[in-house]
Amino acid sequence: MHVAEREQLILKLLEQRGFIGFQELDQKLDASAATIRRDLERMAAQGLIERVRGGAKLPALEGGLGEKQNLTGISFHENLSLNRSQKEAIGRAAAALCAPGEAVIIDGGSTTLQMCPHLEPLGLQVLTNSLHIVSALLQQPSTRVSVPAGGLFREQNIILSPFEDDGMGRFHATRLFMGAASVGRHGLMQADTLLVQAERRLLDRAEEIVVLVDSSKFRGPAGHLVCTLEDIDVVVTDRGVDAADRAMLENAGCRVIISD
Repeated sequence: MHVAEREQLILKLLEQRGFIGFQELDQKLDASAATIRRDLERMAAQGLIERVRGGAKLPALEGGLGEKQNLTGISFHENLSLNRSQKEAIGRAAAALCAPGEAVIIDGGSTTLQMCPHLEPLGLQVLTNSLHIVSALLQQPSTRVSVPAGGLFREQNIILSPFEDDGMGRFHATRLFMGAASVGRHGLMQADTLLVQAERRLLDRAEEIVVLVDSSKFRGPAGHLVCTLEDIDVVVTDRGVDAADRAMLENAGCRVIISD
């Protein structure tokens, strides 16, 4: 079992119960006791879990779920202005992947937002955690919009919950469109651990994972792993991506789309 698979299983068990003992993890994970301890220590260092006597539990959020000050990283509005023309082209190319009437998930982000102007003729059912995307889609009578339950992070205008009871359990999408803080040989990275938890839960709700990133994200800083490159089906980027990064994606089985 790969490290990312073990992490996802540990988080899933914690989301269901809040606490899990080391002995039960030893039975459920295809790994040695020493490997499981290292997994727990690494996840605790990243803030994904909290180590307690005999096992692990989900970390308590500061001041409750909706009261954490903001997510790690730059604000949404600051990010929106970065590489704007590339993001608009990427959003247009990503929207072209959607088929009329299908259900999709659009994760919050400054690049995924650029899909919205091109979706109106398609009559999609869209699940999104972004209030910016909700606002853009409200102007489209043919687009049905759903949002999950969770805490509101005002600086990013995004709704996040690390728990299962967020209303998304019965939503199944043809595609999940998501961005990233960075993409490298290890996979897709985000800066904030709560964002990682929430996005990992979206991965299982879609048949195809589509990542929207401008070429600067391949030179971005490392962060917390959301998924490996092998988990990603399609990457939509711009002409600035270099040959080595494109080869890295294609060698991992990703289809690469270069936006005009």
